[in-house]
Amino acid sequence: MPMANLVEIRNIEKSYLKVGVNFGGSRVKVLNGLTFNIEEGSCVGLVGESGSGKSTLARLIMGLEKPDQGKGTILLEGQPVKQWIKNNKGKMSVVFQDYTSSVNPRYTVKEAIAEPLQAAGEKVDLNHRIEALLAKVGLESAIKDRYPHELSGGQLQRVCIARAIATNPRLIVLDEAISSLDVSVQSQILKLLHQLRVEMNITYLFVSHDLQAVSHLCNKILFLYQGKVVEELKSGQLAKAESHYARELLASVIPFEV
Repeated sequence: MPMANLVEIRNIEKSYLKVGVNFGGSRVKVLNGLTFNIEEGSCVGLVGESGSGKSTLARLIMGLEKPDQGKGTILLEGQPVKQWIKNNKGKMSVVFQDYTSSVNPRYTVKEAIAEPLQAAGEKVDLNHRIEALLAKVGLESAIKDRYPHELSGGQLQRVCIARAIATNPRLIVLDEAISSLDVSVQSQILKLLHQLRVEMNITYLFVSHDLQAVSHLCNKILFLYQGKVVEELKSGQLAKAESHYARELLASVIPFEV
């Protein structure tokens, strides 16, 4: 039985004024007729070179930006993004690439993780809840009183993940979430993310330029080129890529077994 779509993206277009051009001048198109679905409980990987529109799309799904007027729609369970977020407080989270700027340096780990819980109006035993969240991401409870500068990169990204799952979200956008970490730490974080998705039935949009990471974590991989999806494949079918761009990208990853 097919899974229901949590996110539906239909013919999205997004453009910006060119740098140095006044209002009313020419625009550069970043997304151009983008269409795809994200099924509930799945992990969809979005890969492409810098400037292909990956992070722009992530911002649109999070409601931080809007598509060009009259140029497509983004629906979550049939609702516009802003409406769904309003009706599902705390059910969408994000983990960014730069974990150092994602956490207020003046906050302790406990305060950083408590922030989304308090924003969602949850009345819980914060101490117990935060210790449970730390354990869930593989960190000791003693770390809760430390500050960001006292943690390693891997520890701090785990804190960011703990904060992202604190409100039991249904959708997490992972925007280059492992690219700033050492390779050995990346594999640990990928394993953690997979475990959390299975245990909590979370839906992921994993935005990355790292094809190997995407293929390990995701069920479905979308190749984005010049604002369009030029190839859509299941993770075990990469050898079947037909588009020139996808095949070129696959060939550039060494060693990589498809």
